[in-house]
Amino acid sequence: MNLILMGPPGAGKGTQADTIKAAYPVPHISTGDMFREAVQQGTAMGLKAKSYMEQGQLVPDEVTIGIVEERLAQSDCQQGFLLDGFPRTIVQAEALDQVMKKLGGRIEAAINIAVPDEVLIQRTTGRVSCAACKTVYHTVFNPPAQAGVCDKCGGKLLQRSDDQEETARRRLEVYHQQTSPLLGYYQQRGILYSIDGDRAANQVFADIQEVLAGL
Repeated sequence: MNLILMGPPGAGKGTQADTIKAAYPVPHISTGDMFREAVQQGTAMGLKAKSYMEQGQLVPDEVTIGIVEERLAQSDCQQGFLLDGFPRTIVQAEALDQVMKKLGGRIEAAINIAVPDEVLIQRTTGRVSCAACKTVYHTVFNPPAQAGVCDKCGGKLLQRSDDQEETARRRLEVYHQQTSPLLGYYQQRGILYSIDGDRAANQVFADIQEVLAGL
């Protein structure tokens, strides 16, 4: 099964990706992992990407798509894959369709984990982590015994700058601008499955399993 996992920052994609990977024999492929692997392996597209990154420039679509094609052509993807963080735009989605045609396959499901914006803001802005041991807490859902102090090592709990409300809202705006057209793209193709992500992780995964069972 060839899957795309979609959803805004804070929707729980990482948790669901780990659960899907544990339950099904498909590799979880994130954009960041692909870039790192391509650069480390010195592939043609990896070297191109490296030259842009070293100059502090955005990697152009054609190079990103080339790296995706290189990765999906590897043997561990023959039984399927779970793409996370790609595509982000209609142009990338159309290019991915062309890559899949060349590889003799197709995207079977785009699974979108949908969560209301205000819930996402609450999830994101409540995250704090230990400066020493990196343990993550949430001031509402998983608070430490003593505010601002790590239960495990007594270290100081800090909030990442990108988890502050203004930044979190800006990230959400960008996500919606980029992704709304993409949801329509996959809906038109009849392969978009929106899952209510405002529930416990096991309930979300149960719905994802139901989708995958029907493929």
